[in-house]
Amino acid sequence: MARKTFNEKLNDSKDMPKIIKVTDEKSIERYGGEDMLIAPPLEYNEIMAKIPKGKLITTGQIREFLAMKHGAEFTCPLTAGIFISLAAQASEEREDNKIPFWRTLKKDGELNPKYPGGVEYQKEMLENEGHSFITKGRKNIRYFVEDYEDKLFELE
Repeated sequence: MARKTFNEKLNDSKDMPKIIKVTDEKSIERYGGEDMLIAPPLEYNEIMAKIPKGKLITTGQIREFLAMKHGAEFTCPLTAGIFISLAAQASEEREDNKIPFWRTLKKDGELNPKYPGGVEYQKEMLENEGHSFITKGRKNIRYFVEDYEDKLFELE
């Protein structure tokens, strides 16, 4: 059987969205609740598509927005990360209807090495939109958008 394309995976909602009751005390304490949302990949794609030039969004903002939308206390951080990367890969796979995935940052404004083209591509695209960066680390250098908080897009 042939492997699914990123776009096939993106459009496969399975039984999502679903809310799972978390019983692990450490997780409840860490994430602030028991009701964990697993949102379908397409919802991440739709949000990422809305971010205008010059604006940014973080994975945390997306997760908070989706949890609120679906009446959950938090969104699964693992599936959120996977589906955000999936949306970026699917966009790169398409000829048209591409999304500006490079405007979606990790928490604290960090660039995402899992995106197509890696940090270099994301950095180049953001520089073209007027953003500047700070670096952290000596060997494994990580890039962060400078003053990213001032450029965040508000989801409604």
